[in-house]
Amino acid sequence: KEFCRQNVSPYKVPKFIEWRKELPETLVGKVLRKDLKDIEAKRRGEEV
Repeated sequence: KEFCRQNVSPYKVPKFIEWRKELPETLVGKVLRKDLKDIEAKRRGEEV
């Protein structure tokens, strides 16, 4: 996070960073961002 603060604009610095072993992907190999949002919402106990 400190690296981001030093090298990018303040509005681009992530609020938190989480390391994952796997990411949900399409058959082509692109990351399914919506699935990541759903996983985070479930973790927080929010409505999806």
